Amino acid sequence: MWLYGLHAVAAALANPRRVYRQLVVTDEGERALQAEFGQALPVRAERADRQKLDMLCGRDAVHQGVALQTELLDAMTVEEGLDHRPGPVLVLDQVTDPRNVGAILRSAAAFGVSFVLVQDRHAPEETGTLAKAASGALEIVPMVRVVNIARALSTLQTAGLWVVGLDAGGGILDGAGFGERRVALVLGAEGEGLRRLTRETCDEIAGVRMSDQMESLNVSNAAAVALYELSRGRL
Repeated sequence: MWLYGLHAVAAALANPRRVYRQLVVTDEGERALQAEFGQALPVRAERADRQKLDMLCGRDAVHQGVALQTELLDAMTVEEGLDHRPGPVLVLDQVTDPRNVGAILRSAAAFGVSFVLVQDRHAPEETGTLAKAASGALEIVPMVRVVNIARALSTLQTAGLWVVGLDAGGGILDGAGFGERRVALVLGAEGEGLRRLTRETCDEIAGVRMSDQMESLNVSNAAAVALYELSRGRL
């Protein structure tokens, strides 16, 4: 796959888990990447014009003059994800837009999420578009893919996590109320929300506090607000 954009490429080059094959840059892009990376680049850069990068990344891609060909990151299990680092777990129930998932990963990195769990058949693949939207967070917060979300939620519950479905039909999400308890926060797809079985598997349903003048938030915005609220309980 091809990653592109300064933040996404610099983060991939700094990630020891990432296997990269080829770095292609414009003259200006190489200077900007060097400044972003802050040290000698670990792979020799191939110079090219913007037209070649447009061809590699797609004409509409905002590549900023840098593109990195890499292998996909190694898959991680739920159990490995729980050991990756402390913090909440974020579960996406059929959120399919790669830009939304990328933006959610960015918020997840900002608020110390351990990993993001998605259903394999109903989640975007690891692509340059997703990585660009994540702005480097794809290298920080692993995406764990499972076949069955409800079964994965049961695994999280067995591991001691409190599973909270984010939906306006419940109470108000109160991060301070969870204390030291580790939380798995579940978000549903745009428009459809949580599926019935997913909702029934949650330990509780809660929504973010917001004005009555607005019914809902975009899923990536809702994730950022909810993760901030959860972080209040850990400060």
